[in-house]
Amino acid sequence: MTSSKGHDQSEELRKVWELMKSCEFAMLTTVHEDGTLHSRPMATLRSQDFEGTLWFFTKLHSAKVAEVNKRHEVNLSYAHPSKQNYVSLSGTGEILRDKQKAQALWSEPLRTWFPDGLDDPELALLKVEVKIAQYWDSPSSVLVHAYGYVKAAVTGEPPKAGDVGTVRLS
Repeated sequence: MTSSKGHDQSEELRKVWELMKSCEFAMLTTVHEDGTLHSRPMATLRSQDFEGTLWFFTKLHSAKVAEVNKRHEVNLSYAHPSKQNYVSLSGTGEILRDKQKAQALWSEPLRTWFPDGLDDPELALLKVEVKIAQYWDSPSSVLVHAYGYVKAAVTGEPPKAGDVGTVRLS
């Protein structure tokens, strides 16, 4: 694994994970059979650890499952505009029916989508192997933005965008 900033890889991944967990939902983008991109919200399981693999519960007979089975490339994007935090993850998706993994990740609120719990016939897992994680962590304070605006107006130089990084996972 390499980092664009030369930082400790595990430190960068922890930062990415913290930014992701601050967002309630991700937008999962898959490739439709006609080549167009198709996005939909997905709840990130905050109880999992992130070391390059993410897990999501999904319905077995859904458009995303058909799309991932046909073309494995996926993107997950996270946004928390009020904090100016953003993450984009590119990787590959795989659909699995792994009862043991589902049991390890299960939480009771998931019953909303899977009424029969772990025995729900529609229950499947989407495993995403992240290849590239990019993040933007900008200062969110109004004063910081105001200072950046004034500085840019006076000096003609744009303000510092905040912390930006890319983590490549193998």
